[in-house]
Amino acid sequence: SPPGLLLLTSFLLHVKEDRASPTRLVCDNRLIQKYIVEAKDMEKRVGQCQALPALSCPAVLPLVDFTFQQWKSKSNETKRREILCDLALLVGAAAGAQGQVSDECGARQLSQLYRHANSFFLLLQTFSWEAGHWEPSCSPNSMEQSHITSIFLTYRQLVQGKLRFFFYDLGKVLCK
Repeated sequence: SPPGLLLLTSFLLHVKEDRASPTRLVCDNRLIQKYIVEAKDMEKRVGQCQALPALSCPAVLPLVDFTFQQWKSKSNETKRREILCDLALLVGAAAGAQGQVSDECGARQLSQLYRHANSFFLLLQTFSWEAGHWEPSCSPNSMEQSHITSIFLTYRQLVQGKLRFFFYDLGKVLCK
């Protein structure tokens, strides 16, 4: 779709600015650390916005916690698909919340979170070990939240947790 192509192009340009490639993102630990810091900053900045309203239509957010033992037992493809499902929910939650927030501060932070989450979503679709492409028919464990800050908390936890460990696992394979 044209908007998806535009977002992928902008992500690749952003990656190019960092003189990175998808492989560098996986192999250079500093890049994922940069995205973790950005996620923390977004969460902090949205917390400083004045009087953010409760969402009239609650956001459906993925439950992104996991046990390290369970995570290690999964294939990289299973991990990728799980993260894609989580990101799909987060992108949808951010888009839905954007339509409910008139505050400029909150809207700006939601827009940034949407761009970042969607960039990871598009990037992870390029990594695949199985035939066929990803279908959005997953049903991850989820919860409904009415607080905008919950979207940012979930995104930070996803980047700090599953995404960081996934890139670490990929690095063991791709960065020899």
